Amino acid sequence: MLRLSSPRKRGPIIPGHTGMQYYVYILASRRHGTLYIGVTNDLRTRLEQHRLGLGSTFVRKYGIHRLVYVETYERAEEAIRREKQLKRWNRDWKIQLIEKDNLEWRDLSDLIT
Repeated sequence: MLRLSSPRKRGPIIPGHTGMQYYVYILASRRHGTLYIGVTNDLRTRLEQHRLGLGSTFVRKYGIHRLVYVETYERAEEAIRREKQLKRWNRDWKIQLIEKDNLEWRDLSDLIT
């Protein structure tokens, strides 16, 4: 069973989970590269859209496709609030958040089923 969770322990990503889940995620172009923070209720589909160049022009322009961090939420409002909070953080805080669980900046998208 896949279990990605944040340092804040908002909950795991569980394939086949019947309740609606919302995801706050961070993509990176490379280690310590350009970052993108987003929110979605379908992480797998959203990652595919990013890779196909659909949706965010920022992601397409800077080639940001590596999933390096994910948090899960049960309520859309909480996820949106957290996304906005992270976007206000300075870059060093974002890097610390990523490296707390993913020191090597490994692409976590292969763990999403």
